[in-house]
This record gives sequence, structure tokens and C-alpha cells, in this order.
Amino acid sequence: MAAGMRDLTYPPVIVAAKTAFRALGQRFQMSGTEHVPRSGGVLLACNHIGYVDFVYGGLAADPAGRLVRFMAKRELFTHRWVGPLMRSLHHIEVDRGAGETSYRTAVEYLQAGEAVGIFPEATISRSMELKEFKTGAVRIAAEAGVPLVPVILWGTQRMMTKDRPRDFSRGKTIAIRVGAPLHPTGADPVAETAELRAAMTDLLDEAIREYPADEQPPGCWWLPASYGGTAPTPEEALLLDAEEKARRAR
Repeated sequence: MAAGMRDLTYPPVIVAAKTAFRALGQRFQMSGTEHVPRSGGVLLACNHIGYVDFVYGGLAADPAGRLVRFMAKRELFTHRWVGPLMRSLHHIEVDRGAGETSYRTAVEYLQAGEAVGIFPEATISRSMELKEFKTGAVRIAAEAGVPLVPVILWGTQRMMTKDRPRDFSRGKTIAIRVGAPLHPTGADPVAETAELRAAMTDLLDEAIREYPADEQPPGCWWLPASYGGTAPTPEEALLLDAEEKARRAR
């Protein structure tokens, strides 16, 4: 099914995005992009710190010449302007109530040789550290028989994230770090998920430590509390997430 995808929108969207990055004076710190295979199915697992992550997450696969289909929440697809774009890019709609459909779609895309992107944390991390991971990423990669490549983004939260005003001012550095592929078997999804999370924790630590110090002063809001920033601690973030969920339910 996925093999016949016609990408009329995606290439010009990438050109437009790169033009925007230049206009915003953004600098990129990229490493490990050689870990993304140039062909065949591959699942990219990304951390989630801001609303623009799927724009930047796709850049991890750009040097390999791949277009990434991200698994994204249903609300983006029903949005008046974003929806048609998401569909034309062949991203995968995730309905949290009925996850099986998006799971199957992802496996089909991967078996057809596509690159798929997934956020194992499911929602944006307010602490800027990794939240608990869902096991979907390793289960999908195992079932499709494809490599699972860890990807860490850093700096994207400075543009647009939860509880903060948007800031598209110029000159931000965006770090994208790609780790060595994992090859989950699905025999123990919990252990394999822990392995993925450990690999991504190391990459995140490198990204934070190697980020330009002048753009990340001690006490800045986008830096995790454990690194001397004022982002909520993971425990505080859990409470904020629970409050947000309760508000939505009301």
C-alpha cells in the first residue's frame, strides 16, 4: 500500500522548511545521521519536547534522503489547516482510543519500506527530560522486522512548547542526535523499551552538554532542573500533566 505513495507535497514542504530555518537563522548541530539506513523500513523513535518536533525530527533522515511518516495525534489531522497537510505528507493518524489501527498502519508502512517516526513518550515532556515510554515503538519495530533508530532533539522546545509563549526569534541552535540502531525482537517489550530509553537518555545528555553554553544559561526555563535549569522536575511535570488531563475532561 505504502509503496505507491505519491509525494507531491512532501519535497516542496521540506524546501519551504529549510528556507524557514535559514530565515530564522537557525544553526544545526547534527550527529549520527549515518545511522539512518538509506533504504528499507526503519522506525525512528524521537523524544518530544515541543510542538514542532515532527518538523525537525524528519531532518534526522534527510541526509539519508528519506521522508519520515510520523505517528501523530488525531487532533492534528482534524485541524482545519494542519489536517490536509498531515494527510498529504502521509503521516499516520493516532486515535488514542483506538490505537490498534495506527499500529497496523505503521507496521504496513514499514514492511513496504517506509521510514516512520514515533514519539514513545506519546505527549510532550514538560520537564524536558524523557518521560516513561510506551512499548509501542519496540513492538512495531519487532513485528515489522525493521531497525529502531533513537533520535534526540534539543532546542525545539525554545520555539513552541507547553505552558510557554511562542518564540520564533532568530539565531537558535537546534541539536539533532541519532544513535545506533536497535533490533528489537519483541520477546520482552518492557526490557527492550528500557534499552531504547537508556540509549535516548545518553543521547539527550550529550545534546544538552554540547549545546552552546551562551544559549543555555543556568536557570533558563528550557533546561531540565537536574541540569541547573528551571523546567519542572519530572515529578512536578507529572502533576501538571494530570491537571491538564483533568481540565480537558471537564
